[in-house]
Amino acid sequence: MSRVPVDVDSLDWDKGDGLLPVIVQDASSARVLMLGYMNRAALELTLSSARVTFFSRRRGQLWVKGETSGHFLQLVDVQIDCDHDSLLVLAQPVGPTCHRQTESCFDRSDGSTSAEPTASELARLDGTIGERLRLLPEKSYTTELIQAGPLRVAQKVGEEGVEVALAGAAQSVERVVAESADLIYHLGVLLHLRGSSLAAVLAELRERRLGA
Repeated sequence: MSRVPVDVDSLDWDKGDGLLPVIVQDASSARVLMLGYMNRAALELTLSSARVTFFSRRRGQLWVKGETSGHFLQLVDVQIDCDHDSLLVLAQPVGPTCHRQTESCFDRSDGSTSAEPTASELARLDGTIGERLRLLPEKSYTTELIQAGPLRVAQKVGEEGVEVALAGAAQSVERVVAESADLIYHLGVLLHLRGSSLAAVLAELRERRLGA
């Protein structure tokens, strides 16, 4: 459900003849997924069901995203703009958002992805590690680490931490960056093996910022 209560009556429904434009953003990666429209009923159903629902202007009826494909948008939060005439919806996508089977409706027609926020790489890495943990594909270094167990992975995190420190003390900036990437990857594997994730670490950092 939405973290922030939404006052449906405060929205300017008259400006767009009863419809508000809605930008949907991936709550984990911050990627913009799609643009749709909601009337009052669509917003109320979105809030009550936690599945993002739009009003289809072409069909003239409510449309639960994913009702046919199964690729729902699970509601995380709804934010209202300063003029109360448009919405930002944060959601967790279940499968591709676009009917072309791409993650975002703004991905290019050749299948390549549109520009992504740099921070989305953490979400992508987190998801990849979680997938490896579920599927354990052969010839995967991540699978080897998982099968080695948390003690060995914890040792790797320690080794990579030392590598970062050594690079930071006497090596190039490029080396510091490369070693830091290795550290974050191995830390992500350890977190998943312990039943957590990089997303949980980011959530902790956010709570610390809000509480500071």
